[in-house]
Amino acid sequence: MDQGQNDSANRYSGNEKLDKCIHDWLSWDPNPTTKNEIQKYVDNEDWETLKLRLCKRISFGTAGLRAEMRAGFDSMNDLVVIQTAQGICQYLKEQFPKKSWSEQGIVFGYDARNNSKRFAQLSALVFLENGFRVYLYTCFVATPIVPFSIKKLKCLAGVQVTASHNRKEDNGYKVYWSNGAQIIPPHDSEIQKAIEKNLKPQIKKDNLVWKDDGSVDDKALWSKKQLQDPYDQVVPAYFEELINQIPKELIQANQDCPLKFAYTAMQGVGYEFVKKAIKCVNLEPLIPVEEQVEPDPNFSKTPMPNPEEAKALALAEKTAKDNKCQIILANDPDADRLAVAEVYENEVKIFTGNEIGALLGWWMLEIMKISKSKVDTNHVMIASTVSSKILKSMAHIEGFTFHETLTGFKWMANKAIDEELTGKTVLFAFEEAIGFMISTVVPDKDGVSAAAHVATMARYLYCEKKLTLQQQLENIYRLYGYHTSICSYVICDDQVKIKQIFNRLRTFDNGQANTYPRSILNGKYQIEHVRDLTTGYDSSTADLKATLPVSSSSQMITFTFANNVVVTLRTSGTEPKMKYYAEICGEREDSNWEQLTATLKIMVEALVNEFFEPEKNKLKLRSAN
Repeated sequence: MDQGQNDSANRYSGNEKLDKCIHDWLSWDPNPTTKNEIQKYVDNEDWETLKLRLCKRISFGTAGLRAEMRAGFDSMNDLVVIQTAQGICQYLKEQFPKKSWSEQGIVFGYDARNNSKRFAQLSALVFLENGFRVYLYTCFVATPIVPFSIKKLKCLAGVQVTASHNRKEDNGYKVYWSNGAQIIPPHDSEIQKAIEKNLKPQIKKDNLVWKDDGSVDDKALWSKKQLQDPYDQVVPAYFEELINQIPKELIQANQDCPLKFAYTAMQGVGYEFVKKAIKCVNLEPLIPVEEQVEPDPNFSKTPMPNPEEAKALALAEKTAKDNKCQIILANDPDADRLAVAEVYENEVKIFTGNEIGALLGWWMLEIMKISKSKVDTNHVMIASTVSSKILKSMAHIEGFTFHETLTGFKWMANKAIDEELTGKTVLFAFEEAIGFMISTVVPDKDGVSAAAHVATMARYLYCEKKLTLQQQLENIYRLYGYHTSICSYVICDDQVKIKQIFNRLRTFDNGQANTYPRSILNGKYQIEHVRDLTTGYDSSTADLKATLPVSSSSQMITFTFANNVVVTLRTSGTEPKMKYYAEICGEREDSNWEQLTATLKIMVEALVNEFFEPEKNKLKLRSAN
């Protein structure tokens, strides 16, 4: 710290670390609003708030950065975005030769949230000033468009500015690598290091780009030669690829579809993209939820913009019933996930992500049959470890290869790409949190293409098989075994308490390492195997070591019971939650589905009470889906 910094710091809290952070913020922040926000805390001597905001930096989680939009190094704002872009830029410079910066470059997209466009523009500026070719969309796009853009344009990386289904106060920064998939180790940690080494903003505050309020002058920005809007190159190509995924005879038959589809975009970006997708596959136009069609960063008509939550679909259900729609389709605000419901005899069945995964897994096999293609071990399907094992059961009978990965599409997409490099064909991947990847055209979850496939599948089942989606799901269970799941969470804001809860489970016998509960309900349900992906312990392997990647920075333990129940406990990467994922996997001959479901409910209730101890730890329970 130089003398000027010392003089300035002496007027602050007297805490050397905090004072440096205050000085840096006030020196570097280009946005007068957030700069004044920190200054106000200084003037009020609110050192505790300043410690929380400035002394701990936001870091890469499950899908990049995600946090509240406000002043502070722990939050999403102009300064943090510039610093993040600088770190990514520096890392790309280290990883790729200079010529590729100006020829291949990077692509930026954004959703309709507050500040999303601004954050994308600021990021673009960083790369432009470093000699990169930059592709920047001039309008918001669905998240799947960005990974598709990377592959189509052969970019070095890509970023989508989005906070997915989070509340309106949040935003995020989703980073993709040159293969089109979200970043995984070592890229995430190395980028984090590069950010921390390049914190001082390097963007030149010249009159050509910056306005007085610190925002970017659009006209000046677009005068830069290395900047290009890729929309016309990319978006039509995306829909062409979608058409190629579905047999021509199915698309032709779609024109006589008697079904009606209600749709909600959750006031996000999905409507224009899904509307186009539905038109491309020759189906009747969607009937939109009018209150939720237009993008609204404040979600004024969507208090819960997460289609995983049943309450979030209330308006969609009303629209469906009012218009006699048989199928409800719902995207989250950035349109990378898809919820599906069916109206039958005036009753609404909301499918879980695992149920949709089962239907789409079957649908991929059905498309292969329609196309007269043989399924063998060179065909691959993938699911995350917290998702249903239904694809694994299908693989045993149908002969394709199944892989299980860690939670998140960054793992599934990279696994899919690895499989393709060996000459295999990846048909499908899914996670229980309503994320679906059909082929690897988009190496990420894609709620737009999934909507077109579900709609086509529904038409095919109704018209050619005389079946509802629910009836087909039952047929799948009869063929491959009944699978039912309970997925939910408990809320806990105390990270220390969360760690204590998980540590108790892995030192269950008087504090001895690698000792876990052996049963629940006083021995009624025995645990056969335990896999702990926080420590790397796996009781089912010969060397007691897990085969999946291990992360000591997150909590994740899987218990496999003797009666084919599998339960995974894990912490969320973006929210203050401890999640649990439980499934019972019946054999083909198990016909008493009600008994299997009842057993799972009993076991989940006992497991949550015995393992999480919610009353003792003062945890808030959420009812299970």
